[in-house]
Amino acid sequence: MGFQGYFLFLGLIVLTSSLSSSEAHPARTYARVSVDPSAKPLTPSYGIATLNRTSFPKGFVFGTASSAYQIEGGWNADGKGPSIWDTFTHKYPEKIADRSNGDVACDSYHKYKEDVALIKNMNMDAYRFSISWARVLPRGKVSRGVNEEGIKYYNNLINELLSKGLQPFVTLFHFDSPQALEDEYGGFLSRRIVYDFRDYAELCYKRFGDRVKHWITFNEPSSFNKFGYDYGTFAPGRCSPWRNPNCTGGDSSTEPYIGEHNQLLAHALAVKLYREKYQKLQKGNIGVTLSSYWYVPYSNSTADYRAARRSLDFALGWYLEPLTSGDYPRNMRSIVGKRLPKFSTIESKMLKGSCDFIGLNYYTSTYVANNPSPNTVNLSYSTDSHAILTFERDGQLIGAQAGSVWLHVYPRGIRDLLVYVKRKYNNPIIYITENGIDELNNATLSLKESITDNFRIRFFYQHLTYVRIAIEEGVNVMAYFAWSMLDNFEWATGYNVRFGLTFVDYQNGQKRYPKHSAEWVKVFLKK
Repeated sequence: MGFQGYFLFLGLIVLTSSLSSSEAHPARTYARVSVDPSAKPLTPSYGIATLNRTSFPKGFVFGTASSAYQIEGGWNADGKGPSIWDTFTHKYPEKIADRSNGDVACDSYHKYKEDVALIKNMNMDAYRFSISWARVLPRGKVSRGVNEEGIKYYNNLINELLSKGLQPFVTLFHFDSPQALEDEYGGFLSRRIVYDFRDYAELCYKRFGDRVKHWITFNEPSSFNKFGYDYGTFAPGRCSPWRNPNCTGGDSSTEPYIGEHNQLLAHALAVKLYREKYQKLQKGNIGVTLSSYWYVPYSNSTADYRAARRSLDFALGWYLEPLTSGDYPRNMRSIVGKRLPKFSTIESKMLKGSCDFIGLNYYTSTYVANNPSPNTVNLSYSTDSHAILTFERDGQLIGAQAGSVWLHVYPRGIRDLLVYVKRKYNNPIIYITENGIDELNNATLSLKESITDNFRIRFFYQHLTYVRIAIEEGVNVMAYFAWSMLDNFEWATGYNVRFGLTFVDYQNGQKRYPKHSAEWVKVFLKK
């Protein structure tokens, strides 16, 4: 996951069924083997008779997705500057489960043509990828020089996609801001980054906007801020000492809110610029990608129901409410109080309506119970919702566990989340920008066994079924992107899990092998 890998809410693990904890803790365990080597592969026609491309509205876009740091490699090639993830993995290798990094990753920097061919072979319509800010602006600012080799790489990728009839959906920020800006003023903890992001976005509009018609400003800001500034398990690795004494400094009670606030303002300013100077000429659209679990009340009690809605406010409404109403959710303003930054009247007006679409990443769901005794001493973003999260109720998991302990298969959750967004946020255009499942990276399996992923085929079939149901219920869903195109670097989990439709052999030159799920997608999308 992007989200993208370990990136949704990987900080959550299964709590005990006694619900004794008021907070979910960052996962350091990450997998149960979900691949059965003896299982017979499903045929590519599995479920196609009842669900296929024609089951969705005309013009519905199907694609797959990736992010720059997770797949590109070439971390210092051809003038690229260091990102915060380069620094984080090099300086603190112990914070990555397998002590790995994205220096080479899938080597898509050199293998992009092969990747585009694989996407085309799956009969996809589009490819969602991100631009590495530090690859095009090594020192973070336009005024300090543009790296033309970085511009050339993305031009080549975009042109290759278009030559194969594939639409580029481009994310401007997927967790990897330039280290130069982190060193200079603390990255997203400073209001200064709002203007540097605007300038970076404008560079991309100028150089790529004649061909890119779908822009995403930020990927999963809640994940970036939760794990980067609350738990400290993502770059830049900041948190309160009580949470982790090995963090690089920080305050879990305030910094996540500051980071999110500045990302909202950066988004709004970048959208304002695009609409005023480029949109009419380039005829594109622009939005943001958000992530959320679906939160199921633990019981029928009013308190648990309210806890589930609070959790949605803290996960999704944190960003989506300002884009709709110009301010944070009432729940957040009431609980967080003075720790939550405020918008000026001008900022609020700029935020309202600053999206042509909403990107939505969905992977899993959780039960939610009210926390009657919230922690009022060690405050943090993740405890402020006053909710207890658990994947288990009455001895039963909410859904079968995948490779990571935080991912349980609950297909209905994607429909429920979509319908919730429709009803609460005025039925916006929605692109499902990530949806996928992982398995343990098991080095003992043969290649044949490694590409046998029946569970992924079922996952996509079940979730797409519920997407179609949501569309029938009036939700304005217009695209679906499977996560992920390739097995890749999954953030703090490293290479211990695999989300890909394509198997990557890291031990043999990053060779690619389509999994059975890729063959299923090819048949599903056959025109």
